[in-house]
Amino acid sequence: MEPRIAVAVVTMGNRPAEVDALLESVARQDLAPTRIVIVGNGCRLPEFARRLALPGEVTALDVDDNLGCPGGRNVALARLREFGDVDVVVELDDDGLLVDTDVLRGVRDLYAADPRLGIVGFRIADEQGWTQQRHVPRIGGSDPMRGGYVTGFLGGGHALSMPMLEQTGDWPAEFFFAHEETDLAWRAADAGWKIRYAPELLLQHPRTSPARHAIYYRVTARNRVWLARRRLPLALIPVHLGVWTLLTLLRTRSATGLRAWCGGFAEGVRRPAGERRPMRWRTVWRLTRLGRPPVI
Repeated sequence: MEPRIAVAVVTMGNRPAEVDALLESVARQDLAPTRIVIVGNGCRLPEFARRLALPGEVTALDVDDNLGCPGGRNVALARLREFGDVDVVVELDDDGLLVDTDVLRGVRDLYAADPRLGIVGFRIADEQGWTQQRHVPRIGGSDPMRGGYVTGFLGGGHALSMPMLEQTGDWPAEFFFAHEETDLAWRAADAGWKIRYAPELLLQHPRTSPARHAIYYRVTARNRVWLARRRLPLALIPVHLGVWTLLTLLRTRSATGLRAWCGGFAEGVRRPAGERRPMRWRTVWRLTRLGRPPVI
């Protein structure tokens, strides 16, 4: 049976034109999604279904508080479970755009061909077709057009298996922003699900820096510590955090940013990290063989 596809978008209401353009690009797909769920993260949403000609069933959900990106996505996932008629959810950044019309069909075909496929990561490129190296889920100067099985994925554009999420659990809402993709990817890998980077599935997205967010340095450090405490075997925690501390000291040029990072690191050590469910050593070995050992 062909998997049924849903599209989920989370927005804070500050990009109305971009959201309209994204939803219109979803409407142009040659495979219509079964459902579209739009979450207003701490904002009131306009009436999309009346203003735009959208396919499938459209559900708009207003959330009183900004739950962060992972928290907002969990709201969409919870509603999709209530409907019970979706096998794969495609989650897209609200300022992205599906340039090609066959993206959803490509997602369907990949999942139909492999029942153990858990996550599919899209290629992220700007208006000129350029992909930032940080958006390629491999170490080093990897070719953004080389697909295959990987150990992580980009939050901006991806697809998730609903059966996988039933086994692994949803996004770590307490992260709010940063490293939530790695937490989910490690859980998926440890449960035996595959993660595939599919560069033929393109999400056009403006070229940006994650440091544009005011909370970037603090939550990046805090969540890095939480990630290690939650998912790594005990022996790898100091190695992983030591490597990333050294990289941060080498890369960070802003004294203000470095102070915020140190404060976030301390917060990650001091505050509860949530459920500890470390990956098995055979998962560590598998991730290492795929080119991304979990210590870096």
